Amino acid sequence: IRLVVEEGLNQLPYTECTVTTPTGHKYEGVRFEKGNCGVSIMRSGEAMEQGLRDCCRSIRIGKILIQSDEETQRAKVYYAKFPPDIYRRKVLLMYPVLSTGNTVIEAVKVLVEHGVQPSVIILLSLFSTPHGAKSIIQEFPEITILTTEVHPVAPTHFGQKYFGTD
Repeated sequence: IRLVVEEGLNQLPYTECTVTTPTGHKYEGVRFEKGNCGVSIMRSGEAMEQGLRDCCRSIRIGKILIQSDEETQRAKVYYAKFPPDIYRRKVLLMYPVLSTGNTVIEAVKVLVEHGVQPSVIILLSLFSTPHGAKSIIQEFPEITILTTEVHPVAPTHFGQKYFGTD
């Protein structure tokens, strides 16, 4: 999780700055530009929040709850809470297992309804299927997807195993 989060942060805009170390030495470093936030797709996306907080303690994090309808298998949004100025921010969308892509597509639609441009959304995922990634790119070609692996079979029940509720 931490490696994917760090690579996502590497994609965000930054400015160069001079840092004075505790020993008084000058170091040429970088500083993130203002206006970044994370959004986790509940519940499995919440597993990635600590990795983001470890790197950026004060970053704002929004949440989206999306569940599939038992009969139609369509993703439905039940809850969404974001920073009020999310339309001005770069968004790290956290969802560890990308299978069909339907959940992420619905999440991006909600973000777009709140004024977020798909080009400033970076999807952070641990495991992705080719079908899921292709579905998202077909719907939103401007989105960036970062993942550790693309494989036809994605792990199931990530949230239950991570949180120990299986």
